[in-house]
Amino acid sequence: MERCAARPAAEEERRVRANAREYNEKFQYASNCIKTSKYNIVTFLPVNLFEQFQEVANTYFLFLLILQLIPQISSLSWFTTIVPLVLVLTITAVKDATDDYFRHKSDNQVNNRQSQVLIGGVLRQEQWMNVRVGDIIKLENNQFVAADLLLLSSSEPHGLCYIETAELDGETNMKVRQAIPVTVELGDTSQLAHFDGEVICEPPNNKLDKFGGTLYWKENKYPLSNQNMLLRGCVLRNTEWCFGLVIFAGPDTKLMQNSGRTKFKRTSIDRLMNTLVLWIFGFLVCMGVILAIGNAIWEHEVGVCFQIYLPWDEGVHSAFFSGFLSFWSYIIILNTVVPISLYVRACCPAPVTPRHPPCSVEVIRLGHSYFINWDKKMYCAKRRTPAEARTTTLNEELGQVEYIFSDKTGTLTQNIMVFSKCSVNGHSYGEVQDMLSHKAELGERSKPVDFSFNPLADPRFQFWDPSLLEAVKLGDLHVHEFFRLLSLCHTVMSEEKSEGELLYKAQSPDEGALVTAARNFGFVFRSRTPKTITVQELGQAVTYQLLAILDFNNIRKRMSVIVRSPEGKIRLYCKGADTILLERLHPVNQDLSSITADHLNEYAGEGLRTLVLAYKDLEESYYRDWSERLHRAGSAPEAREDHLARLYDEVEHDMMLLGATAIEDKLQQGVPETIAILTLANIKIWVLTGDKQETAVNIGYSCKMLTDDMTEVFVVTGHTVLEVREELRKAREKMMDASRSVCNGFSYQKKLSSKLTSVLEAIAGEYALVINGHSLAHALEADMEVEFLETACACKAVICCRVTPLQKAQVVELVKKYKKAVTLAIGDGANDVSMIKTAHIGVGISGQEGIQAVLASDYSFSQFKFLQRLLLVHGRWSYLRMCKFLCYFFYKNFAFTMVHFWFGFFCGFSAQTVYDQYFITLYNIVYTSLPVLAMGVFDQDVPEQRSMEYPKLYEPGQLNLLFNKREFFICIAQGIYTSILMFFIPYGIFADATRDDGAQLANYQSFAVTVATSLVIVVSVQIGLDTGFWTAINHFFIWGSLAAYFAILFTMHSDGLFRMFPNQFRFVGNAQSTLAQPTVWLTIALTTVVCIMPVVAFRFLKLDLKPELSDTVRYTQLVRKKQKAQHRCMRHAGRVGSRRSGYAFSHQEGFGELIMSGKNMRLSSLALSSFAPRPSTSWIESLRRKKGSEGSGAGSPGCAADKTLRI
Repeated sequence: MERCAARPAAEEERRVRANAREYNEKFQYASNCIKTSKYNIVTFLPVNLFEQFQEVANTYFLFLLILQLIPQISSLSWFTTIVPLVLVLTITAVKDATDDYFRHKSDNQVNNRQSQVLIGGVLRQEQWMNVRVGDIIKLENNQFVAADLLLLSSSEPHGLCYIETAELDGETNMKVRQAIPVTVELGDTSQLAHFDGEVICEPPNNKLDKFGGTLYWKENKYPLSNQNMLLRGCVLRNTEWCFGLVIFAGPDTKLMQNSGRTKFKRTSIDRLMNTLVLWIFGFLVCMGVILAIGNAIWEHEVGVCFQIYLPWDEGVHSAFFSGFLSFWSYIIILNTVVPISLYVRACCPAPVTPRHPPCSVEVIRLGHSYFINWDKKMYCAKRRTPAEARTTTLNEELGQVEYIFSDKTGTLTQNIMVFSKCSVNGHSYGEVQDMLSHKAELGERSKPVDFSFNPLADPRFQFWDPSLLEAVKLGDLHVHEFFRLLSLCHTVMSEEKSEGELLYKAQSPDEGALVTAARNFGFVFRSRTPKTITVQELGQAVTYQLLAILDFNNIRKRMSVIVRSPEGKIRLYCKGADTILLERLHPVNQDLSSITADHLNEYAGEGLRTLVLAYKDLEESYYRDWSERLHRAGSAPEAREDHLARLYDEVEHDMMLLGATAIEDKLQQGVPETIAILTLANIKIWVLTGDKQETAVNIGYSCKMLTDDMTEVFVVTGHTVLEVREELRKAREKMMDASRSVCNGFSYQKKLSSKLTSVLEAIAGEYALVINGHSLAHALEADMEVEFLETACACKAVICCRVTPLQKAQVVELVKKYKKAVTLAIGDGANDVSMIKTAHIGVGISGQEGIQAVLASDYSFSQFKFLQRLLLVHGRWSYLRMCKFLCYFFYKNFAFTMVHFWFGFFCGFSAQTVYDQYFITLYNIVYTSLPVLAMGVFDQDVPEQRSMEYPKLYEPGQLNLLFNKREFFICIAQGIYTSILMFFIPYGIFADATRDDGAQLANYQSFAVTVATSLVIVVSVQIGLDTGFWTAINHFFIWGSLAAYFAILFTMHSDGLFRMFPNQFRFVGNAQSTLAQPTVWLTIALTTVVCIMPVVAFRFLKLDLKPELSDTVRYTQLVRKKQKAQHRCMRHAGRVGSRRSGYAFSHQEGFGELIMSGKNMRLSSLALSSFAPRPSTSWIESLRRKKGSEGSGAGSPGCAADKTLRI
């Protein structure tokens, strides 16, 4: 196989000459061979080991291993480190080798695909990897495109061909590409063999929708655009054959340019771990220094007296040097306090694959991801789309979200467009009225309009106002021109499978709805070629000459076509956003524009999506001049898009208004309920949409983001910086005035002045902010962004209208910059990709706009309502489980390791270990790994139904209550406390204890077995206390680990192993003799009780004095179960004692209804006060205010208002 060519240096432009391999090879362009694999048989071992030792964890373990190989330092056998190190390296190497094998297999499959290449005037079958830049290749129907090609000719008229781009952008709709007219006739190999055109174009890049270049041939030059290109990864459809010139090959193709590594996101827990590990490492060094100093002092004061039978090791000549060696010895022994492998593995991105290394954190996250993927309640049967966790690194972050940024169309709505109303020449159609001229409700409507007169009508289309069809039949010229525009101004492709059976393929649902409406009203779009559009107007076929298409983009927000009618008249038809088109109308349209604007506001108020339609007649002479300038601009080597934009802008002026369309996009099922519940969870939802203000506001009311009970909805529409600043200032003043008046009424002024950094933190009432795109552009400027954020954060809901994709990302970035809060962005289209990538968590909706958003997301599903379950169930559980796992992990490691520290003061600081070396090796691998793994994967505090019913249960994650620096130090303190008792209780008892036979019990080996057994039992009991949801797996792992400990212990201390390996298993018979003594078991029992009872007492008192909402929920569940049992008993017992039992039952039921009603979910402390009325009821409120004040001090003052609960 020919090797893949190395990529050349960056190029400024590309020159490609057809059929000239020698000429093109001097530029050293990349071949068409792709290589995604990393290794081969020779390089695998050295390269893989080099990569693995670039990880801090593996380097750290290697450093410890080297230290253990030095006899003067190590008191542990080398295998205590090399066993876990080799295990990790081997598993990772196997995983990497397996992954690379599949990459090799995929590369070979792609590189060995066959393609027809024109060489020496003859088509030859060549492998894809042998295709070169400048080759002409032939594609046939349903074949993949081998490289990025310039389309030269095809089997279709006018050089058209149809492609599917699902591999590139996820869209399954067919797209049309067209050869430039000068090469259309090059349809056979003899002509193509003599083609020697040269293309000068842009260098390789990753922009899928843009291409700029020029073809030089026969002393003429022809502009090239993206419409002339076939990109690698596309599939040729409905086209018998086509020829193309290879422009970019292999790694230079746009597909490969877009396949770079994704930047993986990290959670707040990972970032906190970064700090904690540094602290622990500093603590390790401090312990090493303390023990090293102790060793130097002991050797200087005491050790010199025992040189006869305790001589210093060879090379040690002073107490100072002995202390220096002792420091490194204790670094080896105490290294288990540093969770370096946990930390690095936790931060490394882990794809959802069973082949990933079984690190505890990764297994837990992988399990959580599979739970999301397997959740049947997040499966959409209609689309057969399950939820998908596309990453495993962010699961616990789902339990900490405070801000959600949502697109509207296709995310909150269904993105299934229905032509609902329209305005034509000042007359509004679509409003159905009853006999009394009143608006008819949906249930009162008569039958829809009958389109049976039109054999080409779409039977699925419905319209309820017959007057519009009457206007068509009566020959209303304005109505005819209205639908003529809809049938001509679009990029829809038509496919006629059989006579009269039309299938429209539109790039957006809006276009499809408009063309379908024109079709049913008698203006049927039948077919198109690159130069013509055929429309059947009221039964008569009319072909228009297509002169130009001025395509839509997010900046222009409009689309135009220029056509020549059969009568020779040239006319421009344009449709676009009202904010753009109304200002481009001729002054004579002023009155009509005013009426149409009223209709637009009415439609938008009903939540409909609106477009304005206009036209303009062009003189022949003007068009010729403009067309020549357009041709020159298209051929410009630089700033081509700017030149084209100016020409488009020139011709799209002084247009005549035709009317407006209104399309209905209904809300998705469950959106209002989802938003209401997420709001109760103290999650703020901001809607960022490109729709006009009235439409967005109406949708806001429909989905309950905006309510009539709100104190005020602020609307910011300023066109200048000063106007926007003033409107934001007035909004803040109104909120502050209301807060002061309410606070004074309740005598809270002292509290405001002493504790709150801004009165915005104590806002009384609920506010909303609506801001337009042009105002947002000013609000996002550096000198105003903090003011905007302060105002927006004080509001319950924020709606940003008419925003661009870039502005969406800027808003998300602004909140990330100034707020210490986790953000989530959710959308369904390509215009949401930048927002999804910017947020901490990106969620893609697999809807009607392709899967670009899904491909860029971290999680995906098909309906917005599933977001509620993703956050409140999976996110909250993932956060809870990860926090409990980390707390227990630190606790058990400190309890295990600190015993060595205390033992150092009693062994002359000689770096002798307490435990048997095999116990040290197996403690984290066998004895304590599986129970904590089961807890981290399966644990729950409350069932999923209660998580959904009690949104306030989500708040601890937002406040970082379950794992923070305080909780970390508590775990460390508990671990140190346990280690003290674990060492000193057996030490004190063994000092005077005797065996059954009267012999002294105290010896090193018996002490080691006793402490190790106590440790395993204590940490097993502790994880039993920490486990909130018991499964068979938890039982098996916890009790199985204990059983495994005793089985391994007795095996290690058996006579058989001692006879086989006398130098390795020196504790022969010790376990049997030690554990046969009642004193030892009493010591173990005492140690367990003293270590565990304070924890049990503390938790009991906390539950009684300061219960959390989850405790209250669990209590309510127990009460309900007891009530159900009592109720069954009462039914069996009859009426005996019914009045007394009825009172008790009623009292308890009232408490249960209070909690379960959901009315108290605005403040979890209400549930707590009902359970135990004590001064601690506002604990979450005080924490939220504290966090809010800290956040406002560090970022923007006043933004902490969103973190303050409203009472």
